[in-house]
Parts: sequence; C-alpha cells; structure tokens
Amino acid sequence: MIAINNLTFEIGARALYDEANWHIKPGEKIGLIGANGTGKTTLLKIIVGEYTPTSGTISMAKDLTMGYLNQDLLSYSSDKNILHVAMEAFERQNQLHDEIEVLLKKLETDYSEDLLHKLSDKQHEFELLDGYNIEYKAHEILAGLGFSEPDTHRKLSEFSGGWRMRVMLAKILLQAPDILLLDEPTNHLDLPSIQWLEEYLKAFEGAIIIVSHDRWFLDRVINRTVESRKGKLTVYAGNYSFYLEEKALREEIQRGEFKNQQSKIKQEERLIERFRAKASKAKMAQSRIKALDRLERVEDVDDDNPEVNFSFRFSRQSGRHVVTLEHVNKSFPTIEILDDAEALIEKGDKIALIGANGKGKSTLLRIIAGADKDFTGSVQQGHNVTQTFFAQHQLEALHLENTILGELQSFAPKHNETELRTILGSFLFTGDDVFKKIKVLSGGEKSRVALAKALTADANFLILDEPTNHLDMQSVNILIQALQQYEGTIIVVSHDRYFLDNVANKIWFIEDHKIVTYPGTYVEYDHWYSKRKLQPKAAPAPKPEKKEEKKEPVAKKPDDEKAKQLKKLNQELAGMEQQIGALEKEVKALEDQLADDKLYTNATKAQDVTDAYQLKKLELKEVQAKWENLAEHILELEA
Repeated sequence: MIAINNLTFEIGARALYDEANWHIKPGEKIGLIGANGTGKTTLLKIIVGEYTPTSGTISMAKDLTMGYLNQDLLSYSSDKNILHVAMEAFERQNQLHDEIEVLLKKLETDYSEDLLHKLSDKQHEFELLDGYNIEYKAHEILAGLGFSEPDTHRKLSEFSGGWRMRVMLAKILLQAPDILLLDEPTNHLDLPSIQWLEEYLKAFEGAIIIVSHDRWFLDRVINRTVESRKGKLTVYAGNYSFYLEEKALREEIQRGEFKNQQSKIKQEERLIERFRAKASKAKMAQSRIKALDRLERVEDVDDDNPEVNFSFRFSRQSGRHVVTLEHVNKSFPTIEILDDAEALIEKGDKIALIGANGKGKSTLLRIIAGADKDFTGSVQQGHNVTQTFFAQHQLEALHLENTILGELQSFAPKHNETELRTILGSFLFTGDDVFKKIKVLSGGEKSRVALAKALTADANFLILDEPTNHLDMQSVNILIQALQQYEGTIIVVSHDRYFLDNVANKIWFIEDHKIVTYPGTYVEYDHWYSKRKLQPKAAPAPKPEKKEEKKEPVAKKPDDEKAKQLKKLNQELAGMEQQIGALEKEVKALEDQLADDKLYTNATKAQDVTDAYQLKKLELKEVQAKWENLAEHILELEA
C-alpha cells in the first residue's frame, strides 16, 4: 500500500529520520507513537507530500486516496453551515447533483431525447455513488461527534476551533479514503464522542495511522504499533499494551546482550594490554585491536520512563469535609447546568468529573474553586482547606521572561533550588533546560511548567481542569505518579481514561442537572454504566388469556420480589443518610465547642464535651460503615 524505504529527513544539522523503513499494508490500524520531538507529525506530512525527504523513497499506488486530519485545520473557517462543509467530502456526488438540477430545469422547456438520456445517465451514476443517502450519512457522523440537529444549520465560523476540528474530522470520515492519517484526533473530543469514534474506526475498512497520546483509545482501535525513536521506525505486531510488554521483553534481551558484550570487551582489552608489553605478541595485539574496532556495539537500554522522586508536602491537613455543595443552581441564558444540586468532597477523595462537553464540568470546577460566584445555593469550604486551581488559562499566567526555574522559585520560595530542580527533572526539564525562558517553550512544555507549579503549592486540595492536554504519554505517566503519591484531595476533569483510571477513586457525572456519584474507579464505572445503558425499559406485562372463569392466584415474579427488596433497601439507605446528616451536624457543633478557648476554663465541662465528641464520632463512623455495606449490596442487586 505504502512503502517507506531508507527515509532520511533532516532539519538543519539534525536528522529526524535516518534511513528509516516501514511498509504499510491494506487494512492495518496503526498507532504511531514516540516522545514529543521524534517526528511523528513530520512523518505524516512526508507521507501526504507536504514535506520532501532529504533522501529515500515513499512508494504508493497513484489512485490511493488519503484523508489527513492535522492540527493546522483548527484555523480553518467558513460562512457555510457545518452540514454543507461536511458534505463537501462528496465532491463527485455534489457535482452530479448540480448537473441534475440544471438538466431538470432545462426539461421544463426542452423535451428532447438527448436531454432525457443525459439526465438518466447522471441519475444512474448518482444512485451508484449512493448520492441519495449522503445527507443522512453526514447527519449521522456529525451526531456521533456531538453536534445536535440545530447545530448542523449554524455557520462553521460560529464555532470554536475545537468544534471546527470536529467538522473537519467528519468531512474526512465521510470521504472514506483508502487510508486515514489522524494527528491527535481525540484532542478536542469529549468522552461520548471519543467512544463513538473508537467504534467507527474499528469498523473502518481502510488503513489507519493514528498519532495520539490517549493510550486507552489506541488500545481499542489499533492492531499495530510503530515507534518513532532515534531516527528509526520499529514495528510491533499489536496494540499499545502489547507494545509495552514486547518492548520490555526486547529491552531485557538487549540489556543482557549489552552486559555480555561489555564483559567480553573488557576481557579483550585486558588481553591486549598484556600482549602489548611483549614484543613477540605485538602483532597479535594489533590484530585484536582492529577486531575490537570493527565490532558492532550493542547499545545499552535507555530509561524512557523517569520516576517521580520527590514527595509532596503541605503544612496542614484539611478537615474531613473538604467542600460541601447544597442546593446549588447554575444556568446560562440558553442552558441549565445545575438544579438544586448537592455533593460532598471528603478528605482523601480523588474525584474524576466526567461527561459530555456542555454539561457543565468546567463550570462546576470554577464554582468549587470559588472562581465563579454567579450561582445560588451554598458551597462551603471545610476546616483548614488550602486549594490550588489548574486550568488551561494558567498557561497564560506564566511570566514569559522568567526562566523555568525562576518561575517556580518565585511561586514556591519555601523550596530550595535542589528540590525545585528535582521536581522539574521529574517533569522532563533536566540540566540546562531549567534556564530556558518560558516564552520559547511549546504548549506541552508550558503545561508541564504550570503543572509543576500547581504541585509545588502548599495546598491540600487540587482542582485540575484538563491537566493532560498537550502532554505526551511520558508526561501523562509522570503526572499519574505524582497524583498517586499526593496525600491530599483531588477533583479532576479529563477525557484521558487511562489517566482517570489510575488516579481516581470516585467518579462524578452530571445527570438531569444533578451531581451523581459513583464510588469506584473509572474501569468499574465504565462497566457499570455500559450495563446500565443496555438495560431495556420495563415493558408492560401481557394480559393473560381468558380461558376459564376461575382465576388462579398469580405467584409473584422474582423480578417483582427484587424490585420490592430494592425499594425497601433504598428506603433504609435514605434513612441512614438522614441519620448521618444529623450526626455530622452534632459532631460539627461539638467541634465548634472544642475550638472555643473559653471551654477549657472549666476542666469538667471540657472533659464532658470531649467524651461526647468521641462517642458521636464513633457512632457516626459505625453508621457510615453500615451505609457503605448497604450501598454495595444495592449495587450488587442492581447489576
């Protein structure tokens, strides 16, 4: 299909590719991976002909059709509606449609046989190209990518860059080319759209090359992995998880070969030194030196997975309740976000806030962070809570003239230079990199600096809005390690499911303008939610046929018994929740008394209040444990 032979591509004195080889076969679904700067996007541009290689060849069939999604399309704009833009994919069908319209107009005055033959031929070709279904196909793909029916009639220029990118993706998918080249296709998609795209690409009959940092997406779509590294392209016959296992195995073998060769080289060098001392052995020594020079050296394995080796500190622990939301209402002129919503963030929670774009995830984060005060209801921050809020606009708050190290020093003066350099090293800024000015950094590098700042803050509560945007897989892994070590409380919005599954212990989503909590990891939530979607709505039971006048007693169905049991258990759960609420208020009242210095002027009263506080805490803990057990039991019955 496409053959890349001895490809060399140089930028100045640097060779991005050095005699690289790769053969792409029909129907292969390939993930092109590698660290930032290894030339993945450049390679796609070489394949489509935007860049010319320094040397080597790229061979392909002349009639091969390619669809190329790249980040440059963000800037594309048009005053045509998005349905029209998407349907530009059907170039021949649109041309035939216009020609048919012209012929039909002529037929109003000209009934010649020649004109009828032309019309018939055009209509036949239009039908063969499935022209009568192209608008339906366009609507179907635009809906899958998150556009509503009214949206399809809006101008492309009215949408943001991310939504425009979705339209361009729809157009490319509608072209149904022989090969799709997709550069970070999930960057501007929400979870439902990513999941739809996964299913579409799995069913796509042509070949696909995907550049993406979303390993979950890659695992579900690709059947080949190609790593771009040190100017070469290495093929692995499986998805991303297979690549990790296979690469580890290859590196283990390479590490063993390297050690064996180094041992042999040292032994040979010792023999050469001994022979050199004797005139009679000098010729033999020279022969061995030449043999050593000709030896093809096995390289040692580079460690591409740096580990976070610093600990996060905050000066004070938060209280048990970090944030309490009660009766929160939030809306915009055209959309309602929250309606009498309630939720509780507790100490140690690591919450993933997920859902489709437009449901209010970022708005809810801003409300929790105190950045949005235009709502009704109550948002109470708990005792000793100190927060830091990371969002994409934090990149704009970086001081462009500062060095990377200087930016962190001005933000976190309590950390010494060694500590800050250790932190920056974990975020891939090593050696003299820390003296680069912020203004010369890429978007991904700025994101890593902003994240390093957020994690050096003296905060026991992190609020993170899309922290993995612009990060490659290596950087995402570093962030995962950092957040796994963090002992405070986190709430995070992200569409990177691998990241969420490795960080979150609780899932939030907004449904019917309420905040719904799922107590578990993302994988557990995904399994539960998939089953929930598949459950059919209860259909009315068929009426029994009247065979006899005498009616037999109807035995209760197992489903009826289960429903009755669930109703009873849910009532018990609701009662426990009320009991927990009352106990929490009592505990809070006792905490307020214990915080009052006047109490301790009376030792007896102070002891009584302390004893009452301990008893209430114990009672609350017992009721909470019962609630958790009952909630798990209900979830099992509902499964």
